[in-house]
Formats: sequence, structure tokens, C-alpha cells
Amino acid sequence: MADTLSALNCQVPEFSAAMTGDKEFHLSNYAGKNLVIYFYPKDNTPGCTTESIAFRDLYPQFESANTEIFGISRDSLRSHEGFKKKLDLPFELISDPDETLCLLFNVMKMKNMYGKQARGIERSTFVIDSTGKLVKEWRGVKVAGHVDEVLEFVSAKT
Repeated sequence: MADTLSALNCQVPEFSAAMTGDKEFHLSNYAGKNLVIYFYPKDNTPGCTTESIAFRDLYPQFESANTEIFGISRDSLRSHEGFKKKLDLPFELISDPDETLCLLFNVMKMKNMYGKQARGIERSTFVIDSTGKLVKEWRGVKVAGHVDEVLEFVSAKT
């Protein structure tokens, strides 16, 4: 597997990871579908909650656009299961405690947290098309209006 994804319109290398529902994510299982993969800093924080609810509320429209959604953070599966249940999310959350996927997608950044430097996930969203190519990325995402923009993009692809 490559250290990081290098460019748009390149094939995403096969990867797998543990996800909620006692399932294992394998990229190859989703051939023929578009994937929205959103990285977020932490379960149960205001921005991450708002973003996840927005994806939840528009999930039927994403399904209509032949698109599956997956959220990824470094939180444990146990934390993800609670977050998913609390928000009634219709899609799975992927746990990446060792930062394998964070590094693959190059979302780890130094951030200022309360005046101190801390390493964390930069809120980012990626679209992988039905052939497994990375076709769109948003980095340094601001939550307001973002999910609508992602839906607009995937809807235009179908």
C-alpha cells in the first residue's frame, strides 16, 4: 500500500479496516458504487456531530446517487458504536486508531488547540468513484453547507 494517496483521478489502493456493526471494510467490496469517506476529529464533539447528522439526513439522496458513506476517525469501535447509535446513523463508521487510513489520505495535521500545538485529523472528505478512483477531495472542511456540496458533486456524477 502506498504511504499516501498522491493525486486525483488515481486508483485508490485496496485497504481494509474495522468498522461498526462487527464488520470489516474492504474497498473492493464497493466496486460499482461511489464512496464518500469523511474524516473527522472526534466522536461526540459539536462539529463532528453536526457533520454526521447532515450526512445522516441526506443519506437517502446519497443512496439514490449510488453512493455509500463512511465516517472515519481515530476513535475506538466502542466509541463509534455509541456515536452511531446516539445519532441513529444509517451508515458505518470506521475506526483508525493506528492512523493507517489517516496517513494514506494524508489528513493528519498539526493544529492549535487552546493555544497548544496538537496533532490531529484535519476534517476532510473524499469521493472515490465506482471504478475505485479518487475523483474529489475537500480538505480543511467547514461543516456548514459542506454535505450539500458533496451531495451535489456525487449527484452530478450519476
